[in-house]
Amino acid sequence: MASRSGSQATAILAPLDALLPDLEALYKDLHAHPELSMHETRTAEIAADRLRDAGFEVTTGIGGTGVVGLMRNGDGPTVMLRADMDALPIKEATGLPYASTVTATGPDGVETPVMHACGHDMHVTWLAGAARLFSQARGSWRGTIMAVFQPGEETAEGARAMIDDGLFDRFPKPDVVLGQHVMVGPAGAVAGRSGAITSAADSFKITLFGRGAHGSMPQASVDPVVMAASAVMRLQTIVSREIGATEAVVVTVGALQAGTKANVIPDEAVILLNIRTFDEAVRERVLQSITRIVNSEAEASGAPRPPEVQPLDRYPLVVNDAEAAKRVRTAFEAHFTEERVRHVGPTSASEDFGSFGGEWGVPSVFWFVGGTDPDTYEKAKAEGRLNQIPTNHNPRFAPVLHPTLRTGVETMVAAAMAWLGTDG
Repeated sequence: MASRSGSQATAILAPLDALLPDLEALYKDLHAHPELSMHETRTAEIAADRLRDAGFEVTTGIGGTGVVGLMRNGDGPTVMLRADMDALPIKEATGLPYASTVTATGPDGVETPVMHACGHDMHVTWLAGAARLFSQARGSWRGTIMAVFQPGEETAEGARAMIDDGLFDRFPKPDVVLGQHVMVGPAGAVAGRSGAITSAADSFKITLFGRGAHGSMPQASVDPVVMAASAVMRLQTIVSREIGATEAVVVTVGALQAGTKANVIPDEAVILLNIRTFDEAVRERVLQSITRIVNSEAEASGAPRPPEVQPLDRYPLVVNDAEAAKRVRTAFEAHFTEERVRHVGPTSASEDFGSFGGEWGVPSVFWFVGGTDPDTYEKAKAEGRLNQIPTNHNPRFAPVLHPTLRTGVETMVAAAMAWLGTDG
């Protein structure tokens, strides 16, 4: 089936050259008009219009701003293709002529710059392009395509919101769920694996309580700044001293907030903490360690009350089904040259994509598409400077347009055709 589905994918992709200028214009427009998580109204409207123009049955407003398009094209498998839509509260520093100058009100009520610093504008463009190509080539495939434009990936809200809003009841159960993400890597290359591909993630707000006093009278205080500083240092020992060397864990303190003035000892301090894990038992051990450490530091400081540990968000582990991942890889190898299809280890980045396949009980596959200029990437690799290439969530993150645009449409079509090929 692989070779035949590969030739069918090639036929479907034949008009892509002519479509690329339109997709480039769409991408630049989306990049210049980013929207924060769960507020993707303009982006969702554009996605819905694109699907309608391509002949899809479109449902909007799922889980807030989620969009689902169905194209039924005879008997055959149902393939779900997913793209996330939201941007980040980051001020863009790419210098691009289409760079974002947008600001928006964040969840805290504060006006913040907004940027597509994770490539979701590229993801929307890829799926819009694939949808258009499938609509133009209905004689080359059979089955149902379910195009899902998801809100709120960056806050781990979107997949959950769509599921809670009846996604599983209102639409046909897919045979496979497929998704992809632009990442640092040579543009034109694709990378994936069987098994875990992105980590589970948990974020917490930890509030440590003290007793405020004048900065000149520390003896009258229980200093939450010192308490928090000690806790931060001790939290770093979870990975180095409590977790085995063969078990991958990341513990990151992203913020430590306390006080307003140099000579005032505040009443409390706040730690914002994020962990990444690949195993549920390891995750539970890390969570227990966090609770033990912050409580012990508070007790050692004579805190007037125990800390509060408030969960903020949680991302599931994304695990690629072994058989489905093999099928996708075979499709990629049939379409691309072999050197463009690469194996990648698990990454500590996280995604809520896994909720769809995991909770629907169907196989899913997630892979990465390189977005870095190939010459830039190879030069940085040769000089040992790969860590200096701006990553996702960096103010300077900007995928090179070509061949990234083309490659992401090709991967989406080729992967879908591993199921939608007319030979079953």
